[in-house]
Amino acid sequence: MPRKRKLLAQLSALQNTSSFPQINAVEQLNTTPGADPSPKSSKYFVVEKKNSPQLQEDFFNQPCVSLARSFLGQILVRKLPDGRELWGRIVETEAYLGGEDEASHSKGGKQTQRNAAMFMKPGTLYVYQIYGIYFCMNVSSQGEGAAVLLRSLEPLQGLDAMRELRRASRKAPSRLLKDWQLCNGPSKLCQAFGIDKAFDQRDLTQDAAIWMVPGQDPPGEQDVVATTRIGIGNRGEWAQKPLRFYLRGNRFVSVVDKKIEREMAARGHSPGS
Repeated sequence: MPRKRKLLAQLSALQNTSSFPQINAVEQLNTTPGADPSPKSSKYFVVEKKNSPQLQEDFFNQPCVSLARSFLGQILVRKLPDGRELWGRIVETEAYLGGEDEASHSKGGKQTQRNAAMFMKPGTLYVYQIYGIYFCMNVSSQGEGAAVLLRSLEPLQGLDAMRELRRASRKAPSRLLKDWQLCNGPSKLCQAFGIDKAFDQRDLTQDAAIWMVPGQDPPGEQDVVATTRIGIGNRGEWAQKPLRFYLRGNRFVSVVDKKIEREMAARGHSPGS
């Protein structure tokens, strides 16, 4: 416990000595009057950044499905322009295999200006826009045109800043978002982390504003649910392939598959066993 108290004290000092600058669009982070200035951290945030080695290219250089599973439990870190860091534990992903994958932006091996990042070295961000408004973030993997979509995060640090970023990106006034609502979807996590098209083609192993560090407790096989991807429409057999992965029992996941979870329970696969 002394280590945890020391960490929280250091984080509190960081939060109290930093202030949000006036910046545009989703980076507008004015402190909410009367808001609690202390940091908010989950039980999983127990490792100081200086002791957490950044994930390097050898981690990202995996086959797409393997990388999608390996991402679960890892931590995405975003450093804002004012110096504050947002931390989120990856709890849900989807694999897009490229080439033959009818749901992939690189199906047929076609490379365009939009999807160029999918053909770059493993660990490259592929950020694209949907509906002309929202952004989704992917990470290239091993394999021509293959990438992993980051679907949901469990917020660990900087939750107040995430709320400000979400609020700035939403046109209509809204209720204060609960913790589980901040990053439980691919566009939501991009809003909460201030990710837009400017992050496309950035290298997670080199970039100063966004990177990943190892999670403390890698999930076991029984903790991972493999099911179908979300919102890919009529893609034939590819719509039914189990290429979405999430942490079983985690309330920050966007969509749970109760049928698959019941089948896992019937086979005696209990979480954490």
